Amino acid sequence: MSELSRAVDDYLDSLARSNESPHTLRNYGADLREFTAYFSPEGAEPPNLAEFDVLTLREWLAHLYDREQQPATIRRKMASLRGLFRHLSRERRIAFDPARLLRLPKIPKVLPQVPNAEVTNALIDGAGNNELDRPYPKRDRLLFEILYGCGLRISEVVGINLDDIDKTECWIRVRGKGKKERQVPYGSKAAEALDAYLTGHGRAADSRALFLNHRGRRLTDRGARNIVKFYATYLTGDSSIHPHTLRHAFATHLLSDGADLRSIQELLGHARLSTTQKYTRVSLTDLMRVYDNAHPKAKD
Repeated sequence: MSELSRAVDDYLDSLARSNESPHTLRNYGADLREFTAYFSPEGAEPPNLAEFDVLTLREWLAHLYDREQQPATIRRKMASLRGLFRHLSRERRIAFDPARLLRLPKIPKVLPQVPNAEVTNALIDGAGNNELDRPYPKRDRLLFEILYGCGLRISEVVGINLDDIDKTECWIRVRGKGKKERQVPYGSKAAEALDAYLTGHGRAADSRALFLNHRGRRLTDRGARNIVKFYATYLTGDSSIHPHTLRHAFATHLLSDGADLRSIQELLGHARLSTTQKYTRVSLTDLMRVYDNAHPKAKD
């Protein structure tokens, strides 16, 4: 094994010890293995760690541009690379961190596409409809009620255990990014869907997971995404709706109805208020659309 490959393995082990999410570990591992393979043509050994300088890393960056990868993808790959060299510098395995000098591509600001309240409610009301002949309609209905009613990430939803739910106070303990825990309330519609699901869904006595698949095991991230895609396509004709769309809708609709930004930040589990502020831009865009369509002075 090359020195670079060992360094990558050590770095990924350190991330695992820091409780980074499986999603982060999987993506960073793929990115860094791709980086290693690029500098190992035809099975040759990659350069030693001390041989990597900013020009070498810029060569890798240029390679990503040549492949016409999206700015967000390039930023993620460079973030994994920066993390690797920062780790090596802290471990004193290199004298200088060349990745600090790399400039990352800017990501164009794209506002999230958010369905209005009518479309969202129609989708959720239709989810779990027995007429669709789905195998687990009560589970599917609860999935939508939690996604939209609590604004959770899909990884947070499938990670919910039965003992995370306080049915008396209507709270859910949620494990977010970096294993950070927070408590999120759920409403009466979700409570009804929860009772219906737990009453009518047989499960193994040792199953801790709330959401189960057809094998009686924890529902996976991909399985939950497929469920959302099926209902979105069938009920709205829009296959682009995904679980994060419902998280966007949760935040945008709360803001539109008068919720303050700090409360939404807490509910979403955002570490920075600036991350939550993108929803103010969505609301302003909707407001300008209403103004342009309705105000007599907005038209020529």
